Amino acid sequence: MSKNEQFDGEFTESDPNNGSAKQPISKQQGLGKVFLIGLCAGVLGGGVAVGGYTLYQNNSTQLASNSQGTTATSNVKVNVNTQTTKAFDAVKDAVVSVEAYSEQQSSSSLEDLFGQNSGNSTSQTSTSEGSGVIYKKSGNTAYIVTNNHVISGANKVEVLLNSGKKLSATVVGHDSVTDLAVLKISAKDVKQVASFGNSDNIKVGETALAIGSPLGSEYATSLTQGIISAKSRTINVTNSNGVTTGQATVIQTDAAINPGNSGGALVNLQGQVIGINSMKLSSTGSSESTSVEGMGFAIPSNEVVSIINQLVENGKVKRPALGISLVDLDYVSQSARTDTLKLPTDVTSGVVVMKIDSSSPLKDSGIAKYDVITSIGGKKVTDLASLRQALYEHKIGDTVEIGYYHEGKQQTANVKLTLEADDSNTTTSSNSNE
Repeated sequence: MSKNEQFDGEFTESDPNNGSAKQPISKQQGLGKVFLIGLCAGVLGGGVAVGGYTLYQNNSTQLASNSQGTTATSNVKVNVNTQTTKAFDAVKDAVVSVEAYSEQQSSSSLEDLFGQNSGNSTSQTSTSEGSGVIYKKSGNTAYIVTNNHVISGANKVEVLLNSGKKLSATVVGHDSVTDLAVLKISAKDVKQVASFGNSDNIKVGETALAIGSPLGSEYATSLTQGIISAKSRTINVTNSNGVTTGQATVIQTDAAINPGNSGGALVNLQGQVIGINSMKLSSTGSSESTSVEGMGFAIPSNEVVSIINQLVENGKVKRPALGISLVDLDYVSQSARTDTLKLPTDVTSGVVVMKIDSSSPLKDSGIAKYDVITSIGGKKVTDLASLRQALYEHKIGDTVEIGYYHEGKQQTANVKLTLEADDSNTTTSSNSNE
């Protein structure tokens, strides 16, 4: 058998001199063909073809012996140790991936289909993936800040370190108002801890770096670069039902922030965390659904530090509540505004008191059902979101002045905030308790 007839039982090819007769080809030739098909696929993808396979076979001997094939890579080293790379190195091992799981009941075997297994199985299903920042080590414990929406509803949370090691995490506390949460893990494998910069000192136009796990842990510790687009942008915060529950003051950046970056770090060129990435604007919400790029938002580091310290200390953020049921004035018809509320025609915004609980600090204030609250502590109240914003600027024990309309007359009342907000008296919809 000649050299060209060696056969390994894997490939065959038509002999051009013998019609459709099949001739064995060697493994070496077969691999050459596989390689070339890949090459041609790339060429065709570019819209150009030059008879690649025939050209390759006819000139294979010549190409193999060509003494001019001496191209090599350069040994010249380029110093790319820029301020950006230094900043990234200062924080990269402190940024982690956060994976949240919840239990789901499901039938997990074929026996269930035939009635041989009457029970359901419980499985852990990943419900959310995001990012987090290790900001503190205390003894054998390390603390991580992330977004509340990353871990909300989960009964199991795991953290993937930059080293690739996965650790079980415990939720220390979480706050839906600011969308922040704190986790804790064993500090044994933690090699780096991030530091917070002063978000009041940032400037519009300065470089900002976003670090996190866009699209999940597969792309962990991804770095994107942009600038600070705005230092203090006020945006509405909505719950899972799309109802506005408050407002947040955030940093705006054009550094690429994608799903999975939530809870990751927005970093300055000193490697300091100046914000926790929280959300991005992807469309205008108009009927045209205009696509939006380069509008990401981060919770300022100064607010982050204040909230996470309270979460570590108390497991929650203590805020005052009014203990009343409210509805936006926008939801009230014009006839009801005139006949029931007796409002002057120039009063077009505020919140209507629908019920006062027995524990409410407003109980003996003179404020009653169908009164319309228009200010708290000197801040204008136009709806439930602005009421919460004004109320949460105060602490439990503070005395605030509340402006309101009673029977069409503008009045004020000084109220001591004695009630602590919880899930039962915190505004969550446009007709709710506060």
